[in-house]
Amino acid sequence: MQRKINVLLLFFSLIGGGISFVVGEILLARWLGEIPSILLIGGYFAVVGICVGLGCLLAEMVSPRLNGASWKQRYLGLSWRLLPATLVLMFGIGAVTEFVYELNFGGAKPIKNVVMVIDDSGSMMQSDPNNSRYTAAQALVRSMDKDNHVAVLTFSDDARVAQPLTSLAKPADVEQVSSAIANLQTTEGGTNISGALSEAMNVMNSEEAAGRGAMVILLSDGFSEFDTSRELQEYLDLGIKVNTIGLGLEDPSGSYLLQDIATTTGGQYYDVTDANLLGDVFQQIYERLGDRTLVTERSDATADSPYYAAVRILSLILIGAALGLGLGIMFDNRYLAKSFGLGGGVSGLFAGLILEFGLSGHSFFDVIIRLIAVLILAAIIGLFTMVVPIGEGRLSRRGQKNAASQTPGSDHFPTPRRDRSSKGF
Repeated sequence: MQRKINVLLLFFSLIGGGISFVVGEILLARWLGEIPSILLIGGYFAVVGICVGLGCLLAEMVSPRLNGASWKQRYLGLSWRLLPATLVLMFGIGAVTEFVYELNFGGAKPIKNVVMVIDDSGSMMQSDPNNSRYTAAQALVRSMDKDNHVAVLTFSDDARVAQPLTSLAKPADVEQVSSAIANLQTTEGGTNISGALSEAMNVMNSEEAAGRGAMVILLSDGFSEFDTSRELQEYLDLGIKVNTIGLGLEDPSGSYLLQDIATTTGGQYYDVTDANLLGDVFQQIYERLGDRTLVTERSDATADSPYYAAVRILSLILIGAALGLGLGIMFDNRYLAKSFGLGGGVSGLFAGLILEFGLSGHSFFDVIIRLIAVLILAAIIGLFTMVVPIGEGRLSRRGQKNAASQTPGSDHFPTPRRDRSSKGF
């Protein structure tokens, strides 16, 4: 039993982690929102497992520092056959932990209902003469996931429902909502934000909205009398965020009001001076909804939840331990499984903390955070053989039989049998 380290294994493990990171980012970019997150995240960590495992196996083939030359001579073929076990184990643990992470604790509901409340008062003829807000709303509808529902309201002196809450499950539904938006026109009325939010709440209280979380996107270029503490009470009771967009606001009172509405409900305020930028802002608001996954920002009602923070960190601990255990199984060594498993748990703890407190919703920085987390997973496991001593101890029956066929005291050759005809010593 010795404490030792294979520097080449650490290096190859980091290379494997880097490769798995690239593949994982491709999976997220292509399939996030398109396939169930349970399968996607299971596949994400399965890629991490197979790439890191392959790196470790290649390193020990070149320099069998941890397992010894006898492993390379007797068990290398078995290790190649056990390599897929790491992939299967990581996929299973990744999928199970993601399933738990997506459960709605404490009555939390995923946000699937989006209510767009668009100002069409007379002042919009100056702030948005080309009706860019309608074009931006159409683009947002076309980019939404199939499990979303959307409603469109407009307001001036009064608020009206231009499109009731509608599922986007079918292409025909998307076209229906898009057509309703295309038919909207600017009116000559004033700005009644109070009536708009009241009507939006009626939509979210309808039977069509039951059982799903909701949020509001409110766009306006004006100001109206509004009692924030009283008129937003129902939004606060239901935990519904109102994200507000101020378009070309010259009167500071309008900006202050929209900021107050967003801040009170937990939403975000966006100040837009150019109507042509509304498409990007609408998309940014929508992307903050996101599916709740272990490797992306939590931007729904559970964003500040200590429960989900703990679940994410504990999930990464389990995933790290599973990665270490998988490597031990691959090498058919119970001591390595113990060392790598404990190291994986520690690496998972650090990776979980990095993801929980590092992810911010910013695309570029979130990519860097995921890269750091994956490299941490790969690195600490390789270093932990300096902490937990390792020796030779087979896990599988085949390995035990092979070991038993060798005479104790020799790792390479059987002890020669003594000539039976000889006598004495």
